[in-house]
Amino acid sequence: MTQMLFRHRRQLLQAFGMAGLGTLPFSSGLLAQTEPDVPGLVEFQRLLAANRILANENIVDAFGHVSVRDPRNPMQFVMSRSRSPALVELEDLMEFDLDGVPLDQRGRTPYGERMIHAAIYAARPEINSVVHNHAYAVLPFTVTDVALKPVVHAAAIIGAEIPVWDIRNEYGDTDMLVRRIEQGHSLAETLGDNTCLLMRGHGAVVTGTDIPRAVLTAIYLQVNAQVLLQARQLGEPALLNEAEVAAATASQFSDLALPRAWEYYCQRAGIDPV
Repeated sequence: MTQMLFRHRRQLLQAFGMAGLGTLPFSSGLLAQTEPDVPGLVEFQRLLAANRILANENIVDAFGHVSVRDPRNPMQFVMSRSRSPALVELEDLMEFDLDGVPLDQRGRTPYGERMIHAAIYAARPEINSVVHNHAYAVLPFTVTDVALKPVVHAAAIIGAEIPVWDIRNEYGDTDMLVRRIEQGHSLAETLGDNTCLLMRGHGAVVTGTDIPRAVLTAIYLQVNAQVLLQARQLGEPALLNEAEVAAATASQFSDLALPRAWEYYCQRAGIDPV
């Protein structure tokens, strides 16, 4: 592990020395303690961890992405270049404005659907992390009239309501990818004040006030979908009501539970907790 951390540190010093992202060691341990106080350090470490966790938990595969609002400038966000999340390295991180325009491209290809992230950050100032994925268990709920509702307490964090956005309603026949900022704004409008959104025949969007909350919500969105699919084979599932959703969410995101869950998923992905 230590050799890996030093390798990442060398890569970062070479790649980001002049890119504006500062010195961002991969680990929150000894190496981080020996580095200068870099604005946004922890958030960029967590962004790398988030990519590893989401890939390890099969929330993303070759496709999908996670971002963080830039803690140095709330009118920007940071995410990887177009790359499979399991392979994202420090030098892949890029900065974007809230129109999805890359600010430090340097010949790198950005994700085509970064407009999802840009539009949500523009519409929701309290949101600091966004995940877009195509989790397989979630997909059936994007193409049927069966609503994806929370049924287990750990998944209350997905919220009581999950709207479905259909790109065809406004933009006709497309490749179903959110490539233009106006499409992103339409998606963000349908999301409203909710935590999660489904995209017809495509996938899901998950938001959080920080990276751990967004990542855990994406994981439990899939868990809840799997449980709900299984429960419907047995009978009519009992749903959590709004009061239960609120109480269970507060519990899951409390100081008692959230750090423990984040540490667990970091360790499962083979990385130091950040």
